[in-house]
Amino acid sequence: MTESPVHHESPIYRRIAGRLRDQILSGALGDGDRLPGENALMNEYGIARATARQALAVLINEGLAVPKRGSGVYVRLFRPIRRHGSRRLSREQWAQGLAIWDSDTRGRSYTVDELRIVRETASEQIARVLGVEEVWVRRRRYSVDGRPVQLAASCFPADLVEGTAVVLPDTGPGGVYARLGDLGHAPVHFSEEVRARMPLPGETELLNLPAGTPVISVTRAAFAEGGVAVEVNEMTLDAASYVLQYDFDA
Repeated sequence: MTESPVHHESPIYRRIAGRLRDQILSGALGDGDRLPGENALMNEYGIARATARQALAVLINEGLAVPKRGSGVYVRLFRPIRRHGSRRLSREQWAQGLAIWDSDTRGRSYTVDELRIVRETASEQIARVLGVEEVWVRRRRYSVDGRPVQLAASCFPADLVEGTAVVLPDTGPGGVYARLGDLGHAPVHFSEEVRARMPLPGETELLNLPAGTPVISVTRAAFAEGGVAVEVNEMTLDAASYVLQYDFDA
């Protein structure tokens, strides 16, 4: 005798979350709209408060909603930034005076703030890659469409960039890679390491991350001719704001 397959129905909190998700993705609920609160969900579905809280938590953990203390839970829609690994770093990009971010944002509005440029002692990891003890560091935060999406700290050999536009707030057309090219040390090779992790408290605050949102940590080294390392950039990306794209031949 053949037994009928057993169908396991999803928990009610997931079904409620699914209905709210459909409203968000269909546009019925837009970015910044307030989602039904726990009391409203309890009344509509006849559920306990803990179940209503679980339903909202699903959307928060998916990055579709953000809680605001004392106010409620709001839709958090954002068109992801498509970060193309090779295209954004191509020499054609910065040699023509274009910023790397022009490749990422494709015409969307972006800003740089929280900019700090300091000379300091290199960490053990940075010193190992760059082969120097002192570095100039450019720390900044990037926002796209008014939303913080990335923190970055670029380290350069101090003696190499001392007194150049690399240590100025405005590095000029093409950014730091074009300026390294002016110095005869244009990058010809890049190496990136990518991993996911949970954010540190300071990162959560600077990126305005909802609870449970992970970050993508990218460490990139830039090398000039002869394999000389000229930069190490440590980046922290809001994982909900990015799609990482890499194209390569088989």
